[in-house]
Amino acid sequence: MLEKIKTMYNPTPGMPPEKIGPTVGQNIGKISLPSTTLHFFDLGGQRDIRSIWPKYYDECHAVVFVLDACDQARLSETWEVFDEVLNSPRLLNLPLLLLANKQDSPTSLSVAEIRESFDAWQKARANREAENDEAVNNDKGKGKAKQPSENADSPKTTEDTHDDGGAKDERMASLDVMGVSALEGTGVRDAVNWLYIRVQNARKM
Repeated sequence: MLEKIKTMYNPTPGMPPEKIGPTVGQNIGKISLPSTTLHFFDLGGQRDIRSIWPKYYDECHAVVFVLDACDQARLSETWEVFDEVLNSPRLLNLPLLLLANKQDSPTSLSVAEIRESFDAWQKARANREAENDEAVNNDKGKGKAKQPSENADSPKTTEDTHDDGGAKDERMASLDVMGVSALEGTGVRDAVNWLYIRVQNARKM
């Protein structure tokens, strides 16, 4: 995605698609627009690399989460990661854009299908949590100690327990999802324009 942005906006083009592999670590780039320069930090999505993401949170002005809209088998894992980003208190007040990449592929999920998938995942998780809470309460009523599930046993972090004052619900209601093709460039200018407008608006606040 970043290499396509470089190619479309800079005099020196980015790497051609055939030479680009999955981002390992980070890829850095910048583009000049009227009255501003956008700096990009393209961070890899592998499990061991995701641990470095929070190190960039305090210095960023917007977040773009790019998912592979063709990889339906890993969508559940993708939503787990996206929900962590969505829940981070350090990002709640920043513009957040969800990009469904590979729209050039006939097997790609559409923007509407991506939204439906995330909504379904959220509802399924809420149901599981409600069932776990009910089971715990029932066992307490019987005077028995219940072995907590893996999710229930996980220690609550500061981000888990943070009271966002409804900011997450508000963000979800206004979440922008766009379809793009990093291969063909479809939708890339719309995504960059989205970023430009919101970064400019944030500067005025």
